[in-house]
Amino acid sequence: MDDLLKRSDLHQYQIYSAKYIVEHPTAAIFLSCGLGKTVIALTAIQELLYDCFEIRKVLVICPLRVGLNVWRQECDRWEHLSGLKCEIAIGTVSERIKALKRKANIYIINRENVEWLVTRSGILFDYDMVVIDELSSFKSHQAKRFKSLIKVRPQVKRFVGLTGTPSSNGLMDLWAEYRLLDMGERLGRFIGRYRDEYFVPDKRNQQVIYSYKPKPGAEDAIYQQIADITISMKSSDYLKLPDLVMNKVAVRLSDKEMETLDSMKRDLITTVKGEEITAANAATLSNKLLQMANGAVYDDHGAVMPIHDRKLDALEDTIEGANGKPVLIAYWFKHDLARIQKRFKVEVLSSTDSIKRWNMGDIPVAVIHPASAGHGLNLQSGGSTLVWFGLTWSLELYQQTNARLWRQGQKQTVVIHHIITKDTIDERVMKALEDKDTSQAALIEAVTLFSKANMGFANGVHLPEPLSITSPT
Repeated sequence: MDDLLKRSDLHQYQIYSAKYIVEHPTAAIFLSCGLGKTVIALTAIQELLYDCFEIRKVLVICPLRVGLNVWRQECDRWEHLSGLKCEIAIGTVSERIKALKRKANIYIINRENVEWLVTRSGILFDYDMVVIDELSSFKSHQAKRFKSLIKVRPQVKRFVGLTGTPSSNGLMDLWAEYRLLDMGERLGRFIGRYRDEYFVPDKRNQQVIYSYKPKPGAEDAIYQQIADITISMKSSDYLKLPDLVMNKVAVRLSDKEMETLDSMKRDLITTVKGEEITAANAATLSNKLLQMANGAVYDDHGAVMPIHDRKLDALEDTIEGANGKPVLIAYWFKHDLARIQKRFKVEVLSSTDSIKRWNMGDIPVAVIHPASAGHGLNLQSGGSTLVWFGLTWSLELYQQTNARLWRQGQKQTVVIHHIITKDTIDERVMKALEDKDTSQAALIEAVTLFSKANMGFANGVHLPEPLSITSPT
């Protein structure tokens, strides 16, 4: 492997990470955005295929857009990966089957089709290495993708999980992720035993438990259990990231507008322009309150009922305050997008062409949905200002969307504005994101400390100060 790496343009921490995968048949690689998870994994695959002869066929499971636009392109970009052949098994059933039957080293499939591949494709699952790009998308043990993959997990000799957000909803996320990785060796084979050992009930209604919190000392115990197969690195330690300014833009509702929201929160029902808006349960209520904080809500028949324009006014001020610099707007609900489009001349970043024109500076104001911006998009060349018109409860989508601009290659200070309606659920969501970030940061830091303690001596690799990463031209 050393000869191969001498011919590559990888940096020290990438070399260390690739060697870690080669030397650990089961590996969790927690790397922040921009550190090059894909090229690290591909370098390890190259070594295992052609130097160690330990594997012959690799399955990569990843988000749809990443599968289409990242993995095979990375093979083409790096000279030392030129020997790898990738097949993208994404598309119609016939397209997937044809791709899976063609001869290749690496087969790439989107995570939504894992259940199809395992149970309905009719193709033998004979991969001796599986790489999950965004391991956090397997945090639910009740999801079909998890249940399907767990069935064939014993057949796989090598298993690698890549993510920058391992516990976006708390430490409970880790059980399913590590159950796939090591088949239950470290955190147990059953979620119930994991809960009993490390957690106690938190929010509950009599016998119904809504959430759990870690027992005293549980966090350290969990970190210790997973540390031997896990490495973690933060972008701030290894990349020269641009400055980041986080800003909260507060808007206030009138007494009448607040009463509309308060009656919904209090009674699970309110009236807007003569139409009833009802919420059947807590989840629906949360959804309705978020919509109303943004300025509109769907009634019981699906029609959009406008309530206020406070956020639109604040958005207008923010765009004007950018003084002609490009602005990217993150929205959540469809009616948010419709109201933004009615008020401003914007373009939705939903295609390869629109993303290219944004990065060329040809789009002054763009809008994007966090679910489509979550992974694999480089938008830093087009602008440095992001506005959250509506918030999401998902820390993963929140952080990944921010990282589209705040990343390697950004030449300006990144400013992220959050338009928050005072005294509404917006404030709770913002605090929840900050608290989740603190919890996840503790996990990252704990594993990072373990990694750093070993990195300086593993295979003679000594990590440098923060650096700039460039792929070969």
